Amino acid sequence: MRLLLLLITVLFILSCKESSKKLTAQDIIDNAIDVHCNDNCEDAFISFTFRDKEYKSIRKAGKYQYERIFSDSIGIIKDVITNEGYRRYINDSVIKVVDSMATKYANSVNSVHYFSQLPYGLNAPAVKKELLGEATIKGKEYYEIGITFTEEGGGTDFEDEFVYWIEKEDFSLDYLAYSYTVNGGGIRFREAFNKRVVNGITFLDYNNYKPESLDIKLTTLDSLFENEELVLLSKIENEQIEVSIN
Repeated sequence: MRLLLLLITVLFILSCKESSKKLTAQDIIDNAIDVHCNDNCEDAFISFTFRDKEYKSIRKAGKYQYERIFSDSIGIIKDVITNEGYRRYINDSVIKVVDSMATKYANSVNSVHYFSQLPYGLNAPAVKKELLGEATIKGKEYYEIGITFTEEGGGTDFEDEFVYWIEKEDFSLDYLAYSYTVNGGGIRFREAFNKRVVNGITFLDYNNYKPESLDIKLTTLDSLFENEELVLLSKIENEQIEVSIN
């Protein structure tokens, strides 16, 4: 009997220690990806429309292909990014694109796919994570995770900085903010809405805000948002989402 009580006591102490373990930024991101992806993001075919353009992503066994398809006066244009690089097709024929424009097109395609499937992608090798602290937004408690990128592997926008607010109870991504340097630079704050699960993967739309001043820290944007001191610029809405698991 004493041995049984001792065993129960030891297990209880170990359980308490485990539950009180302080989570790292990596732990929090891992949990958020698990919640949003349900182990489906690594091997999936996803298609959706965004601002009248069709987007497709295909992932299988470490290989990926991201596409953007739309029509204009010269025909059907398809931008394709794979592990091997970027290509543009017009009416199914590969065309040569000067390096500066190829970079611009590839960045545009990457950006839409990146935001549409967050927080998946935050474990890429070039991503650096930091637990900045905690915050309360609209009565909910959040972890604040700072994201920066290494120059090697971080792409042309490696100097961009992000903050993600991950809900402490269920590890959902509800808010994010970022600063960017292209086109004169800027700061944005996004509020997630219209959360839905399609074939096991969670998708979000966003209200897209900006502050009046660029001379502020990203971590202050949640307070500005609560005080209604941000300007609503647009809505980021993905439609006709379809998912199949490979």
